[in-house]
Amino acid sequence: MSGVQQITVGTDDGDQRLDRWFKKNFPEINHGRLEKLLRTGQIRLDGKRAKASDRIAAGQVLRVPPIAPAQDADKPRTPKPKPVSDQDAKLLRDAVLYKDADVLVIDKPAGLAVQGGTGLDKNLDAMLDSLKFEASERPRLVHRLDKDTSGVLVLARNAKAARELAEAFRHKSARKVYWAVVVGIPRPDRGTIDAPLSKQAGGYGERVGIDEEEGRHAVTRYAMIERAGNRAAWVALMPETGRTHQLRAHCVILGTPILGDGKYGGLAAQLTRENLSRKLHLHARSIRIPHPRKGWIEATAPLPPHMQATWKFFGFSSEPDGDPFVDLETKR
Repeated sequence: MSGVQQITVGTDDGDQRLDRWFKKNFPEINHGRLEKLLRTGQIRLDGKRAKASDRIAAGQVLRVPPIAPAQDADKPRTPKPKPVSDQDAKLLRDAVLYKDADVLVIDKPAGLAVQGGTGLDKNLDAMLDSLKFEASERPRLVHRLDKDTSGVLVLARNAKAARELAEAFRHKSARKVYWAVVVGIPRPDRGTIDAPLSKQAGGYGERVGIDEEEGRHAVTRYAMIERAGNRAAWVALMPETGRTHQLRAHCVILGTPILGDGKYGGLAAQLTRENLSRKLHLHARSIRIPHPRKGWIEATAPLPPHMQATWKFFGFSSEPDGDPFVDLETKR
């Protein structure tokens, strides 16, 4: 049985019914148990009683009581989270890019899942106690990155900061820029991808694709910075929406899958003759976001080792010549 949890609703989980959120995040709680916990006030939304039909919003805080295992001998028990090793704790503390009383920004390593799931024995959410530093409470996730995507990830150090940061993401006040290497050359070399996405069934796990009828609005601005002949290009990506796997799916729509993205690009996402890393070449390079109190937070994450090696192989420069999105943004 776990203790009481105070969970901040993330940007990807907002605008849905409370009971659907529980079905996704606490599948061991059936509808009857959920209704009882709500009826007795053990589950609260922003400190108030809630109903199963209530719609939740990003930044709201859910109180989830200790959850006893269901009385079902055949139901597998969820394993207890493993304690964070000293090595992993040091890795996370060394990854801090920005820290104050309200906010942490870290450089998430490629290969580390942000939240737990089937087949994942390690995830950032379970390791956040190692980032408490002098604070009495653990940091809170306010947005996510894919497991194989590296780079800037913002954490809130208190409930108020979590609400303010989640609102900034929701209202598109945050400016996020990603760097990627794509296979092929995008044509045109800069522009906007506006293609609605929805989750699709298949044998590849969680995956999204174009869905003009039921897909969620998804917009990505892109700009090629350098090219390596006709084989590959360094592209900057700026998502205006935050859909699951948005950048990966949109790059495929553009006809240039991200290098190493076998899930979306298959064999077309590899450059086997060049003997480059087969890891995903997608990196959350920088973020600019309003501070919960005043001013702005700006943070930049260095390229991970496998992308540094690819930059060296192609002879890409270390920085773009100016802001690649200036013209695109002024035309909005």
